[in-house]
Amino acid sequence: MNLIRPFFFLMFLLLTGARHTVSSPDGNSQRDEVVVPGDARFEAYLPMIRDKRVGLVVNHTARVGSVHLLDTLLALGVDVVKIFAPEHGFRGTADAGAHVASGVDESTGIPVISLYGAHRKPRPDDLAGLDILLFDIQDVGVRFYTYISTMSYVMEACARERIPFVVLDRPNPNGHFVDGPLMDSCCTSFIGLHAGVPVAHGMTVGEYGLMVNEEGWLPGGLKADFRVIPMKNWSHEQIFRLPVRPSPNLPNMKSVYLYPTLCFFEATVLSVGRGTDKPFQIIGHPDFPGDYHFTPKAMPGAQHPKLEDRLCHGIDYSALPEDSLRAMGRIRLDWIIGAWQRFPDKSAFFLPHFYKLAGNKELEEQIKAGLSEEEIRASWAPGLRNFKEMRSKYLIYP
Repeated sequence: MNLIRPFFFLMFLLLTGARHTVSSPDGNSQRDEVVVPGDARFEAYLPMIRDKRVGLVVNHTARVGSVHLLDTLLALGVDVVKIFAPEHGFRGTADAGAHVASGVDESTGIPVISLYGAHRKPRPDDLAGLDILLFDIQDVGVRFYTYISTMSYVMEACARERIPFVVLDRPNPNGHFVDGPLMDSCCTSFIGLHAGVPVAHGMTVGEYGLMVNEEGWLPGGLKADFRVIPMKNWSHEQIFRLPVRPSPNLPNMKSVYLYPTLCFFEATVLSVGRGTDKPFQIIGHPDFPGDYHFTPKAMPGAQHPKLEDRLCHGIDYSALPEDSLRAMGRIRLDWIIGAWQRFPDKSAFFLPHFYKLAGNKELEEQIKAGLSEEEIRASWAPGLRNFKEMRSKYLIYP
């Protein structure tokens, strides 16, 4: 292989932004402590994949600076032979929950295997011919955000086929807190695979994958050949602004900070603003009392939004300052309780799948019974203590 072009391409990446400036919680820029994501740490993982047939579990967020990881590795002479795509697809444009078809990447001719279509776990024939898999997807640190479920399924498949699995780690923008109801074993699903995990787990995908592997959460006692390429210069308390939206309806940092709370409203009759310019920043319904008004419309990333073409009344949380949203550091249970109390037809407020987002069947009943936020939080406390103790064993970053 001619090494001149890969060498200069690598230098180009290192000089043009394969790293990100972070801010401390008090707002001071830390330009001498730029975050270097795992995928930009070439020295740590290129030796692992040299002369190997490589598979990628990636979407549009897998960028080394401004260049997609796929294009980066191909330019460096790496033999990438298959791409695996999660919810929203390889390009990150599909609606939430929408079937994603397998196909071929038009620009490279490499097969793209959907893990959010006909099947969510790679089949043995999907993995045939691979020597190693790399995972590089930006997560937002919330249990029901499905990228960690995809990671767990791929880990399981790799363990069965004895294929090494490597996470190129990225920051968790909600990594500064742990909160929310914990997953009950009776309620697990693709939006919450693992019992005992709270809604906001405060871990990067690398840390979470270590926990899954070492706690024996893969089926049948399987254990993956699991490795993490850690970031440099990141801590859980740092403010990290995502350079690319992680999914179509999380367009900015306000939506990312509001998501752990507002996603609960997805399992109610209220809209969370899909089909507007403020998804996951507003809530509303035609019968909800509120001064703010919006009308969901079909658009890319929200082809058939809830309450489409209906005038909704509600609350605009996007007016809150970004720094105050991050500083909340908790699930705003009072918002959920308050919305239920204000909704005229309380019997219709919760949808049947609310328990999947909550992770248990108690939260809905607690709200209906009139329990206060303090009383509900007290019921979470023992589980959160246990989770934090377990979590501490797998934290890579301060």
